[in-house]
Amino acid sequence: MPRAVPRYLSFTVKENDELLSFLMKAMSGISRNRAKSILSNRLVLVNGTIQTLFNFPLSAGMKVQISKEKNKQDFRHPLIKILYEDAYIIVIEKKEGLLSVATDSQKEKTAQHILSEYVKRKHRNNRVFVVHRLDRETSGIMMYAKDDKTQRTLRDNWHQIVFDRRYVAVVNGKVEKNQGVVESWLTDRKLYVSSSPTDDGGKFSVTHYHTLKRSAHHSLIELQLETGRKNQIRVHMSDLGHPVLGDIRYGGEENQFSRLALHAFKLSFYHPVTGETLSFETPYPTLFKSLF
Repeated sequence: MPRAVPRYLSFTVKENDELLSFLMKAMSGISRNRAKSILSNRLVLVNGTIQTLFNFPLSAGMKVQISKEKNKQDFRHPLIKILYEDAYIIVIEKKEGLLSVATDSQKEKTAQHILSEYVKRKHRNNRVFVVHRLDRETSGIMMYAKDDKTQRTLRDNWHQIVFDRRYVAVVNGKVEKNQGVVESWLTDRKLYVSSSPTDDGGKFSVTHYHTLKRSAHHSLIELQLETGRKNQIRVHMSDLGHPVLGDIRYGGEENQFSRLALHAFKLSFYHPVTGETLSFETPYPTLFKSLF
């Protein structure tokens, strides 16, 4: 009878250490990124329990197992790509056309619902919690919490935790300045967001922009949010006289791509539990660059 091939590499911890550091030493000096990938893909068990935290504390005598098999619960969805996951958060890239959260009229075709179904494969009581949003027709990087305590930490300390959020957009017309700032007070009117140059009781909002390329009819710009209000970029680009391409609500023109030309390409933050600095970035959409 043939011997069964072990499914795990097994190690016994000899001295106190952190999990990421231990993996790099135990697996013959693999790179930090490779060790992070193994953890993020839920391939490491400590004393029989899956661990994904890079700085999980190990004590002498603990047993660490590294799976030789690819995670059978790999996530696959045409509208969502998981960029990072641990016990507390999930960072994704969502496609345009997908709601971030459920609405009264749409419960299931949302990133929140799709991810909730995914985490329930591990345990039926698991779920994901909303901490910020992207408009349905905006693509790009966003984050969800995996428990209500982490959600509260992120929501209550958002501006201290998230230190860099950047977008790229195609806007109508030639933006004259190479860089600038748009400031106004924004008020959510339900169907749209109004903007006022003076304090009318709305929320003060600031958007920084940098013009990357210009053509006869469009400009490619990078935007950095100092505040994060509903529709902020869309309204501020309209205020600037250069609405986002495809943004009919705020004065933009329709386009051949049948989408809003706005993409959240960078998100950098301190992990809400471990404090580790994390940064995620995706390329500018090819469709945007094809106009220049």
